[in-house]
Amino acid sequence: MKLKNLLIASAIIAVSAGIYSCKKNNSASTSSSSSSEIASTTEISTDNAISDNLNADAENILTQASVDNNFSGSTPTGIPSCATVTVIPAQGFPKTITIDFGTGCASGTGIIRSGIITITLSDSLRKSGSVATMTFNNYYVGGYKKQGNITWTNTKQDTTNSWTRVCYDTITSPLGKTWTHTGTHAIVEISGNNTPKNIIDNVYLTTGSSITTNAKGVTRTATILTPLKKKVSCDNIDSGSVKIQGPNHYAIIDYGDGTCDRLATLSIDGGTPVTILLR
Repeated sequence: MKLKNLLIASAIIAVSAGIYSCKKNNSASTSSSSSSEIASTTEISTDNAISDNLNADAENILTQASVDNNFSGSTPTGIPSCATVTVIPAQGFPKTITIDFGTGCASGTGIIRSGIITITLSDSLRKSGSVATMTFNNYYVGGYKKQGNITWTNTKQDTTNSWTRVCYDTITSPLGKTWTHTGTHAIVEISGNNTPKNIIDNVYLTTGSSITTNAKGVTRTATILTPLKKKVSCDNIDSGSVKIQGPNHYAIIDYGDGTCDRLATLSIDGGTPVTILLR
């Protein structure tokens, strides 16, 4: 069943409940409330998946900017030539990196970005205790506007690179729908530690939780059940699962088996999964 069909079905249930006799009023009210909750949980779950994926995309930009400007010991790999990158100061820390994608700048894989990202970096991205903060100015990815800020704090232990990521986002879809997304996540680099001059083989796992709130003020909490995997070589999260909890119902987002695509599935209360798009 497609996501659109699920929402339509929920609306039909709500309407049908309203035409029961007075004797069934209490039952109809309960059914309508349940249907409304399921519809909200479905919508917010999709929004949460998009938010997580946009944050993973921002993480790639942070890594690529640091690598391209020799702030992590690697060679240039990722920021497209159509973007203008400014670094102040040229030597020493802290640094401010400004990446201007103009009115439209396509990556090698066809992702269109526009607007400006500003990154403040206290020290080398891979140095324990360093802090990187990213802010957005009229910034769009594939038609989605991203506002707010993301902060990464390096929590490196021994030779394993890891970070705590805190995000405060407002997302606006290409159709004008807006929601907020806040959360704290732990990120561990599970591949690429031994090849710092080549980030294309880097793979990251993310755990933690977040809260997504729609324009009507309805809120859902999302908890990562299985770590979300993001490869630098892939534009999207490609595996892992998240549970989005409502008052009486829940949704599960499954990002797949590791295949690099823009698809995930969503199921309500363990029901039949439907396919959703990550961007």
